[in-house]
Amino acid sequence: MINIHKDPAELGKVAADLFVESAKSAILEKGKFTVALTGGSSPVKLYGLLAEPKYKDQVDWSKVYVFWGDERWVPLEDEQSNAGMAYQTLLNHVPVPDENIYPMWAAGITPEARAAEYAQYLKKELGEEGVFDLILLGMGDDGHTASLFPGTEVLEEKENWVKGYFLESKDIYRITLTAPLINKAKKIVFFVFGENKANALYEVLEGESNANLYPSQLIQPKEGELLWLADEAAASKLKVK
Repeated sequence: MINIHKDPAELGKVAADLFVESAKSAILEKGKFTVALTGGSSPVKLYGLLAEPKYKDQVDWSKVYVFWGDERWVPLEDEQSNAGMAYQTLLNHVPVPDENIYPMWAAGITPEARAAEYAQYLKKELGEEGVFDLILLGMGDDGHTASLFPGTEVLEEKENWVKGYFLESKDIYRITLTAPLINKAKKIVFFVFGENKANALYEVLEGESNANLYPSQLIQPKEGELLWLADEAAASKLKVK
């Protein structure tokens, strides 16, 4: 399903309502809410809204468990850190217990070893099935999502939930959830806005099947819901509106 909205501000409000609804539903059902956050510019408005009383006061944050979809291998204080951005815009402003927050980066360990460690944290909070209540994703103008980049070996991963690897095109180590784990989620929400995303969004949703070139095509949940939230600029090339 794709929902097209006027601009990023409107998209942010829809996403905030969706986040709160998902959190309340999961907590009511099983006493906890597990979410994987995304980085980049896409979720900044969403995180800012969730930190406002209108939304913040609707969620029992003591029962929220926070993970990330991917991360650059940099410390939290680095301006490139997805976790650092989430702390600044959301997590420093809501009462989530520190022990419920699982940043991907860690000092004194390799990305590959951290990926294995992170998978154990996931199993602890998600169970052996590995089902998130909500995963938030962005999409690059090359069609990548999380750290699933075109032409990379991680696109072929079938077993591991998390992978750490060196991304040559960006000259940096990355750690990412893999497509098999993402596709287990109850709900997956993509945020896509801006004219620069229009071609990739068209190719992913209406173009030929080629996940090696447009990795976001790998995200096809087994039983859960997949929702695309796009603004009019990003959706401008879609034939079916």
